[in-house]
Amino acid sequence: MGENILIGFLGGLITGISPCILPVLPVIFFSGGLDSARRGAPSSREASRWRPYQVIAGLVLSFSAVTLLGSLALSALGLPQDVLRWAGIAVLAAVGTGLMVPKVEEWLEKPFSWIPQRRVDARRGGFGLGIALGAVFVPCAGPVLAAIVVSGATGRIGPESVALTLSFAAGVAVPLLVFALAGRGLAERLKAFRHRQRGIRITAGVLMIALAAGLALDLPAALQRLLPDYTASLQDRLRPHAGTPLDLGGLVTDENRQLANCTQGATGLQDCGPAPALRGATAWIGSDPLTLADLRGRVVLIDFWAYSCINCQRSLPHIVALNDAYKADGLTVIGVHTPEYAFEREQRNVEAGIKDHGIDYPVVMDNAYSTWSAYRNRFWPAQYLIDAAGNVRHIQQGEGGYQTTEALVRQLLADAHPGLALPAPVETAGSAPAAGTTPETFLGVAKQVNYAGVGSYRSGAGTFSYPAQQPADSFALSGPWTLGAQSITAGAAASVRLNFRAAQVQAVAEGTGTLTVRGPDGEKTVHVGGTPRSYVLLEGATQPSGTLEITASPGVVLYSFTFG
Repeated sequence: MGENILIGFLGGLITGISPCILPVLPVIFFSGGLDSARRGAPSSREASRWRPYQVIAGLVLSFSAVTLLGSLALSALGLPQDVLRWAGIAVLAAVGTGLMVPKVEEWLEKPFSWIPQRRVDARRGGFGLGIALGAVFVPCAGPVLAAIVVSGATGRIGPESVALTLSFAAGVAVPLLVFALAGRGLAERLKAFRHRQRGIRITAGVLMIALAAGLALDLPAALQRLLPDYTASLQDRLRPHAGTPLDLGGLVTDENRQLANCTQGATGLQDCGPAPALRGATAWIGSDPLTLADLRGRVVLIDFWAYSCINCQRSLPHIVALNDAYKADGLTVIGVHTPEYAFEREQRNVEAGIKDHGIDYPVVMDNAYSTWSAYRNRFWPAQYLIDAAGNVRHIQQGEGGYQTTEALVRQLLADAHPGLALPAPVETAGSAPAAGTTPETFLGVAKQVNYAGVGSYRSGAGTFSYPAQQPADSFALSGPWTLGAQSITAGAAASVRLNFRAAQVQAVAEGTGTLTVRGPDGEKTVHVGGTPRSYVLLEGATQPSGTLEITASPGVVLYSFTFG
């Protein structure tokens, strides 16, 4: 957890000086010195001293609450995901209007007039202003939102995600507080602030209303696209990468503490402690419920997967081959299906995915992320190899390592059954994507990171257009689309353009209709229907990089694009 706190804090510091924060800086700067001209009035002395801290404290609290709990609360209430953002914009506009028009200020104060000696004053209420700024600042926190996406999927916010978010917020607060204090310091030193109170209040009000209008029209996003991201190289260095030691998450308990003894890429058996129990099953498919205690004496391979995950699809042939080759010799493979998308929680969809991938070993549906959390897992796919005594001896995070995993399975089987004649090793070549391949592209607003089109990318219906120039490894939209947290839905004549580097491109989609694909190898039509699943758009491309344009029928839903 200590490493995550440090990464979160440094990431916040970098974000606090990045182009993302530029639109709110004028408001923060003026907020600190707004009342310094009134230092002569005893009733305002304390408010002026603490106002910068109140603004930043409100921003940190609001940002942290919206980041951690906003999505969960809005989903539970069935409300759009951008409700809190629009509420923050409305508050900014109201406070700005109150600074300019005293009658509006009095109207804003009336609901709080019953509080003795504690009127809510737009001139002094820095905390409320910070709350509003925090709600609209959340989109700046792309790295943090990505890091806690699994927390949102589980429906539980754990200590790790709380620590990461709070440390990120604290890091952001440092440079912003410097700006607010600088504004107060300047106000205290310039006579103009003391003699032109009305003009200063009107200026601050105009800035707040301009910020609210700009946010409503998503002008800050356009500004950020025009400015070079001078902090990109610093942010890249802070992104955690799977390696040695393993990138484990979740709550640490006595049951799973020793999993951290394993290292990624190990070629020999390790002692990673007793295997945590399989728990919280929604359903067992292809078997009666199993426990690890029931399987003592057998070697067990637990594979975390999701049926539409392209990384899982590339690893599944090897897992299936291991099961076919060694189940008669004492190997039991258990697939733990932990959903990445909402449609993967449906048993009928999972059963269709099992059939499509030729899986005939037991699969447990882990919709509540109970087993996922018990194993501190963070990856699709991931394999945990357990010996006949019930101890974890090897962990593989992500694709690859197939030959190593097989060699260790053979070693554990030989240890459990001395003299056992094993079949020849399974000849399954690794199929992980080559270096430089475009990474998986998520389309829902909660996880997208490489949108390069014209127009804001937030929940709700909108009309989009392609940019004049589109960077590599990015996507852009054209026409009417309705954006959701996990997916996007096409309107009439809606299309998406990909700039990619890969030999194969697939799309996770659902609905009834077609995808018309135009790319380096010509045009093709892909029919979409039935169970939500992955569809091949490009296979064995003669040109391993280029542009694909996909036109979707109205009502077709797209979740992600994957590349191999």
